[in-house]
Amino acid sequence: MTCQHGHKRHLYVSISLLSLIAASPAFAQDAGAALSPQTPSPAAATADQETPPQVTESGDNADIVVTGFRASLNNALNQKRNETAAIDSIVAEDIGKFPDSNLAESMQRIPGVALSRGDGGEGRNISVRGLGAQFTRVRINGMEGVSQVSGSDIRGGVATGRSFDFVTFPTEIFSSLSVRKTLSADVEEGSLGATVDLRAPKPFDQKKDFVFSGTARGIYNDIKKDIDPRLSALVSKKFGDTFGILGSIAYSKRHIDEYAYSAVDVVPTTVYGLAQPAGTPNAGVIFPFCTPVGYSFRGAATNSPTVGYTQPNGVPIGADANNCSTGNPRTGTAAAYDYIMARTGVNGRPGGGVYLPRLPRPVKSSQDQERLAGSLTLQWKPGDNTDISIDGLYSRFKVNRLDTMFDARSFGRAISNNGQPLTSVREIEVDENGSLVHGLFDGVDLRSEMQDERFKSEYKQANLNIDHRFSDTFRVFGLAGINQSRLDVNRLQVAIDSNDTRNWGIDFRDNADIPKIDYGIDTTNPALFRYGPPLSNGDQQGQLSNFIRRNTITSKTFELNGEWEAARNFTLQFGGQYRTNKYTARERQLATNTPLALPSGVSIADFSFVTSGVGKNLDGQLQDFVSIDPDKFRSAIGLDGYVYCSVECAKGTFGGVEEKYSSGYLMTKFNTEDILPFKLRGDAGVRYVHTNLDTYGPITTAAPSGSLYPSRFVISNVGRKYDDWLPSMNLALDITPELIARASAARVMSRPSYGQLIPAGSANLVIQTASFSNPFLDPIRANTFDASLEWYFAPGSLISVAYFYKNIETYIQTTSQSVAFQDIGLPLTLLNGTQLRPGDQFTVQRSNNTPGGPLRGFEVNVQLPFTFLPGVLRNFGALANFTRVRSNIDYVISSTLTRTAPLVGLSPETASGTIYYEDSRFSIRSTLNYRSAFLTAVPSGSVDADSTSNASSIFVDASASYNISENIKLIAEVSNITNETNRLTVDTNRKDPLYTAYFGRTYALAVNFQF
Repeated sequence: MTCQHGHKRHLYVSISLLSLIAASPAFAQDAGAALSPQTPSPAAATADQETPPQVTESGDNADIVVTGFRASLNNALNQKRNETAAIDSIVAEDIGKFPDSNLAESMQRIPGVALSRGDGGEGRNISVRGLGAQFTRVRINGMEGVSQVSGSDIRGGVATGRSFDFVTFPTEIFSSLSVRKTLSADVEEGSLGATVDLRAPKPFDQKKDFVFSGTARGIYNDIKKDIDPRLSALVSKKFGDTFGILGSIAYSKRHIDEYAYSAVDVVPTTVYGLAQPAGTPNAGVIFPFCTPVGYSFRGAATNSPTVGYTQPNGVPIGADANNCSTGNPRTGTAAAYDYIMARTGVNGRPGGGVYLPRLPRPVKSSQDQERLAGSLTLQWKPGDNTDISIDGLYSRFKVNRLDTMFDARSFGRAISNNGQPLTSVREIEVDENGSLVHGLFDGVDLRSEMQDERFKSEYKQANLNIDHRFSDTFRVFGLAGINQSRLDVNRLQVAIDSNDTRNWGIDFRDNADIPKIDYGIDTTNPALFRYGPPLSNGDQQGQLSNFIRRNTITSKTFELNGEWEAARNFTLQFGGQYRTNKYTARERQLATNTPLALPSGVSIADFSFVTSGVGKNLDGQLQDFVSIDPDKFRSAIGLDGYVYCSVECAKGTFGGVEEKYSSGYLMTKFNTEDILPFKLRGDAGVRYVHTNLDTYGPITTAAPSGSLYPSRFVISNVGRKYDDWLPSMNLALDITPELIARASAARVMSRPSYGQLIPAGSANLVIQTASFSNPFLDPIRANTFDASLEWYFAPGSLISVAYFYKNIETYIQTTSQSVAFQDIGLPLTLLNGTQLRPGDQFTVQRSNNTPGGPLRGFEVNVQLPFTFLPGVLRNFGALANFTRVRSNIDYVISSTLTRTAPLVGLSPETASGTIYYEDSRFSIRSTLNYRSAFLTAVPSGSVDADSTSNASSIFVDASASYNISENIKLIAEVSNITNETNRLTVDTNRKDPLYTAYFGRTYALAVNFQF
């Protein structure tokens, strides 16, 4: 982030908070009316919530009836106060109106919750007390749910885990959420961090027999500059005292433009260099670039590539004493080359201490999103002792995303693709850590890449809930349900190349995050680019790949619980649960990824366009460029006629995981107020769970004689079982009516992701990597302890401090090592048609169980309505929380090297603060959320880099509403007021820029109708 941008951010924060305070005088007259107990609030007349929407706070002169945001806070606080476990809740402000436009963004106000943002800056998933989304379970109406989405490569690609993406669900179909930070025996296993419960409203939650609420929003982003619709409605009707029906629906469209600089990776120059052959001076030394004319190293004349160099197929590249390759002269300078070779770095090789971005490029991501969701609940209450309901929920999230990139490809290509060893370096400067400051090169291969992805994520759920009280002391309750999450992805990637360009420059001196790049050619001219099959000498002429994938997760749950009050304030609760999860992944790919020659009469100009806005939105550092239009490309080459395959050609995937969980629990719930001089509330119990696991997946093997393809998949099956005993205890001591001390202890576990369990192995021949999963992975298990002190010193007020500790016994890591392809275990036939040799080194990644480590931290939380102040000031209030977490995990960097570092995804400090004003007609608030930098990968996956990190961030949002009448409300919202960016870096010491994205500010205006 530039210094100028930092000053602007602080200015925006100040303006946001000052404007909030300044807004109150304009509404002083309305506020005065709010202080009168005879003047009812319009919102109060229409608010019907699961918990009472009107909360009375005692003041010096009168009682204030509060509704809206303040009532939401008070209701959530009352729920927290009455629980024995550590649970924080967020309750809807009004019918169909959650406090924020995104569920994950609402949870930022809960202590210990940190938000990860996805495309367009929208909240995607959460971490709780340092534990990431993969350790957090989400239940929807009591059933575990998984929502899947696909993302750009920098954000993790196609989902294969158990984490929940909140972008798939609108807030309008839910009435409350709770974050359970400590577990009790009646809550099913699977969470290491927290269990989030999302609840849809029910008919008998509403006070009125008939309720209607509708909201229409217009949403505007200052980068895309389009106005998008967001609509929602809720209808509830009770028929007498025994039956009710409630339905809700929400629909939105959103158009997003996001601009970024991406390095993809940062690697030492030796990675893609060329070793001098045996029998020559300096044999074995890796020379990263084409050596200058007459170059000497260590006193010996050296040419790299050597004169007459040929590719493995015997075709010469045209290297001689004056040329790196045919038509590509040696223009490098000895001074620049010596500068590089003098820096050995951690690997000890000459040139190993200079780190360059592998594919430095601007990125523009354009998305068309469409989200449709709804809920339907039928509720029957034939008497006070029986409650039966059927809940249905549906969500569909469709995205068409077009990513266009413009790469300097040479720095990510080896000699097999005529890459970096054929590039001449004329000028270069690095800092004391070896990070690039600026450079000037010739013979650089440029590539315009397009990724067109169309995905649809669907979630369906139906469940039957039964709750019946047979007597004053005995109750039975349970549920039976099924849900399904399905993700369909169609991703097309196409590239066009312009090779051996001259005068390519990169310069970080003006902006440490986004370099100025000069390309030496007109980047918008399609005539300068080529598309077709690679040449025999190794020159690339574009790229083509396409896959079609479907992931499906189907879950079934059957649960029955009993509750017996054996004595006053002493209850035995018991139950059993049977759950099944079935995950399947099917993917087909193009049978060949080799581009074919364009049809006669077709040129690149026929299917290209210019990506614009790059310079304007990236500080003027980068340039617009020619790009491929996906629809025109499909038509021009006849892509519909291409052949796709999977098992028969060893491409894509064919795998699945089937899990069966059988569990039971017994626990006691007690309150000592009748038998001891103090009031101690709590629960203690144990849960037993038996896991039966069957997995299957593809292993690449050589195809039998006569096959159309050189390799095929063989499906491998693995089955296993394991058991867990999970004791837990929660205690709440009411020291005084206002002061509560809590303590909790539990044993918890979290299962590996589905993608990690499918037995599979594959290789990427372009970047020379291979990956293998591990179906024998054990769950991550931990012992936890929590303690807190909560002071409810006034109505609607709280000051609390909490300490938490988790001893993580086991962890799952992806370890990497460099292995010759011939030793990986994959068939050598995969190398057919490439320039790779069996002895070429590949980076091999495998998932393994490793020792864990401790995690500890504390939270401070304050909730304070300013009812103690005089006049209009008593309508103000504030929320604030701060969390500090520390952890130590021993990461396996290599077979001989480990590193102790914080848990991946853990921000050492997070904080949130909200200041608000609310009276009978007007409400306004502003929220600031801070998240410190956190690791995203250890090891980084990059050569000679220990980790990748996400930089710290401060996001500021604000919203306001005004009640025109009892039935109509106007709403205004703005998010990312400071225009914060998302920044990733690589290596703890160097902090090389890896990804910097701008997604702009978002504004919304809405009108709400209630009857």
